[in-house]
Amino acid sequence: MANNLVFIATCFFILLYPSALANRTHFSWNETSAVISASNADGICQSMVQPRGYTCEEHKVTTKDGYILSLQRIPLGRAGGKKGNRIPVLLQHGLLMDAITWLLSPPDQSLALVLADNGFDVWLVSSRGTKYSRGHVSLKPDSEAYWDWTWDELAAYDLPATFQYVHRQTGQKLHYVGHSLGTLMGMAAFSKGQLVSMTRSAALLSPIAYVGQITSPLGRTAAENFLAETLRWLGLHEFNPKGDAVTKLLKKICVNPLIDCTNLLNSFTGKNCCLKPSIVDVFLDHEPQSSSTKNLIHIAQMIREGTIRMYDYKDGGQNRRRYGQSSPPAYNIANIPKNLPLFLGHGGADSLSDVEDVKRLLAILKDHDKNKMVVQFRKDYAHADPVMGTNARQVVYEPLMAFFKVHS
Repeated sequence: MANNLVFIATCFFILLYPSALANRTHFSWNETSAVISASNADGICQSMVQPRGYTCEEHKVTTKDGYILSLQRIPLGRAGGKKGNRIPVLLQHGLLMDAITWLLSPPDQSLALVLADNGFDVWLVSSRGTKYSRGHVSLKPDSEAYWDWTWDELAAYDLPATFQYVHRQTGQKLHYVGHSLGTLMGMAAFSKGQLVSMTRSAALLSPIAYVGQITSPLGRTAAENFLAETLRWLGLHEFNPKGDAVTKLLKKICVNPLIDCTNLLNSFTGKNCCLKPSIVDVFLDHEPQSSSTKNLIHIAQMIREGTIRMYDYKDGGQNRRRYGQSSPPAYNIANIPKNLPLFLGHGGADSLSDVEDVKRLLAILKDHDKNKMVVQFRKDYAHADPVMGTNARQVVYEPLMAFFKVHS
């Protein structure tokens, strides 16, 4: 059955993205030049923040390995006022998403805007390879070298560059909010003692650390059947699941009132309890975004092995050249400083951040300072509910802001 599923999935990708085999570096209908010109023509501030009545600034930061990342700053709430000593909050999205993750809902339900309206200095970042962060000091996105990274590099380069930039701009320590892969990036950095001196607290929503127990049929089948490895073998170094033809088709389908298009997300994330079907239309206007195929291989390795290790080249010589040892080093999550305030929010219906995997993470963190750690569990929440749920403000954001205020 699993082999049949992966065969169908592979055929599905090839049928929907025939140009991928014509230009083997890309897994996309869209040419890179079109994406770059679009990102220059507009921006997240202009398209998603300013039309809602908020002040917004566009910023750029360059990582040590040369990637140019897009950041947006929302320094004030909709009511305006003066810039002052507002405490900064940095929001980091997950896999196949970008900073628009935090702006998909109406203003009173989007975390970025809720935080701004409640007195925080809000910063959004889009990871390398996404629409607004495709720049590099020397590499072009149509090159294989541009896509030679995994979340190891996101934790080692993207996150530090962003933290340092926000810290310099504001002169203050910041609160960090990660969703999904954004939580793994944060935990990986904190476990090495990095960024801690600039961090007031960290909120981990739908935390991804151990993923050996994920119940997402698509995620598990792809990992167990080495689908990402097959795509890379085909020469597809950029994984971009968003094609214009596919998006238009899905949006046409979603207009039908008899079809609940939240099921498109549920098939990956688990059954989200609290999404309006109309959110999918907004979602498809902006998401999903590109990642490297190598990054998907790294996550598949974690699913198969149940470990949190650096990328495995599956060759002792390559691993030695990269890491100085024949196998990739592990991230020791227990090394996260015990006095770093942590807010963990997870759901019982989440098939990516599975309850059993989160229990394993919490067992690793069992010696964390109890006064510095809050664990929030919502039985009916799945992976997308914390960032797109209609009741996320009451369920997640209000308690999260109270947590921030305690640890400010």
